[in-house]
Amino acid sequence: MRTKPALMCILVALLVGLTACTPETTTPINVSCDDFAEQPHIVKVVQLYAKSSVVVTLCSNQTTGFAWPESAQISDPAVVEQIDHRYEPPQGDIVGAAGQEVWTFKALEQGQSNILLEYSRPWEGGEKGAWSLTLVVVVQ
Repeated sequence: MRTKPALMCILVALLVGLTACTPETTTPINVSCDDFAEQPHIVKVVQLYAKSSVVVTLCSNQTTGFAWPESAQISDPAVVEQIDHRYEPPQGDIVGAAGQEVWTFKALEQGQSNILLEYSRPWEGGEKGAWSLTLVVVVQ
């Protein structure tokens, strides 16, 4: 009858070990103005574990009239959610220089979801989707 407690201890150790194999990590995605100049519509695939995050940093120059949206378009919000967005101004006092916009997304559960961000002039008649990033998030 002592084999049951021993088997339980082994099973618990295996489960704890498997849980340790799915770290809560952060994956960075950075796209510069030069990257968008070469290819204005970029698609990237990222694989994440549940509870891990991806931080997306995109070039943004507010002096041009173009803007990224505050909230991303997420195809399946049950798989991934946006948890933060902020603008980081350019470093130094360079007039007309580009800053960065940064979004943080958290993987919630196993599945796939697309995240779309489009750089547009938001007013009526303004140029739409001059640049775009589509992020295909695969959560394991």
